[in-house]
Amino acid sequence: MNRKETINPKDPRSKHYEDKKMNTPENSKKKNDKNLPWWVELLFVQIGLSDKLLIKILKTKKNAKEFFKKDKKSLITILFVIISFTYFYPVIRHSKNKLDCEAIAKNYIFKNKNLAGINKRELKMLSTNFCYGGQEIYEIEN
Repeated sequence: MNRKETINPKDPRSKHYEDKKMNTPENSKKKNDKNLPWWVELLFVQIGLSDKLLIKILKTKKNAKEFFKKDKKSLITILFVIISFTYFYPVIRHSKNKLDCEAIAKNYIFKNKNLAGINKRELKMLSTNFCYGGQEIYEIEN
């Protein structure tokens, strides 16, 4: 009776798998041969900064990567808001300067031209004209 040899599933796995799984000197050498990043080499090997600082930097880097992965939507929203404020700031600044100039021009008109009976709309028109370089204010007589 010749029985066919069957593969026993309880047999150990191939030797190649065991070599990968085991921590042989060849495998550990491959893992340790990685070059250090240039900034680690410069700051911590050449200059000699403390290892605690390196640990903090690496933890912060890891936490930042995780934060960016988790909160992409909120970061994009914050970035959009900052860009919007940056875009509209010149418009807001121009409006503020215009209002300040009109307020100063109104005070100037009241003090120097003695126009107590002037309409509010006319006063606003004169102050706006004065702020944009108009000469109409000088034509009004005291």
